[in-house]
Amino acid sequence: MEYHFGTGRSRAAPYVLLAPGILLYVLLALGPSLATAVYSFTDATGLPNSPVHFLGLENYREFLTLGAASKENLAALGRTFIFSIAVTVVQFTLGLLVAVLLNQKLRGTTFFRVLFFLPVILGVTIQGLIWSLFLYPLGGPLQGFLGLFGLHPDFLGGQPAEAFAWVIVVQIWSNLGMTMVIFLAGLATIPNETYEAARIDGASRWQVFRDVTWPLLTPAVNTNLVLTIIGSLQAWQLFLVLTGYRAGTQVMGYLVYATAFGQTSGTTSGNTFRQGYGAAAAIVLFVVVLAVGLTTQFLLRRREARLLG
Repeated sequence: MEYHFGTGRSRAAPYVLLAPGILLYVLLALGPSLATAVYSFTDATGLPNSPVHFLGLENYREFLTLGAASKENLAALGRTFIFSIAVTVVQFTLGLLVAVLLNQKLRGTTFFRVLFFLPVILGVTIQGLIWSLFLYPLGGPLQGFLGLFGLHPDFLGGQPAEAFAWVIVVQIWSNLGMTMVIFLAGLATIPNETYEAARIDGASRWQVFRDVTWPLLTPAVNTNLVLTIIGSLQAWQLFLVLTGYRAGTQVMGYLVYATAFGQTSGTTSGNTFRQGYGAAAAIVLFVVVLAVGLTTQFLLRRREARLLG
């Protein structure tokens, strides 16, 4: 096989160019991931000068099977799936609807594209603060509006199910713009001639969408589904900002953070730092995300092969 990078020292050029990127990947991604796996078998707290002992699978056994805490952990895992399904279904559907509407080349579509995408560029903390003020139960804008009709919900401070539902709403609002943009990019790749040929054949608008737009959007559909499913399974920052660590609201991602950094009791005292236990929870979440991600990829590839050949 012919080597295309010259002879002598120039043969090392591709390796030299790749080295900085590989080094950053090892330092920022692979290294911490391996360290998390190792810590999951210990009682590490992360505190300076604190001894670390090897526990084997004890952290995993405690997390999954021991006492009332394990039941809450499994309940958090169930809420993670509920959160992911709700966010994926609604965000995907609304993103597709908005993209199709904004692809009509009507007046004002540029303004609405910016409007829908704007939340994406805001940080999670800003998003959470905006919605905390909007949903403030003692005189917030939404409370004042609903009060006109005699309604006085507690929003984020109400029952766990109500607070959990509002976090779903905020999650969808904050990421809808990205879903929309990916669908708009997919719509832009469909030739106008394809639409014209379908209309000449007498296809209605619904038939054009069903038989032309939807199949040809398959790459965008796949990308959006994978990103939304994996992203929602890992989501936790909005829970931190909007609800804090409350029974009946936390998901797996937040459980990992709260356990590792002493937030489960509302304090940050040293004896509540359990980074080894939190690392085990992180590995459990990783396995769940990996299984769901691989299954999703497999099903989507089969669908793509069936539709596009």
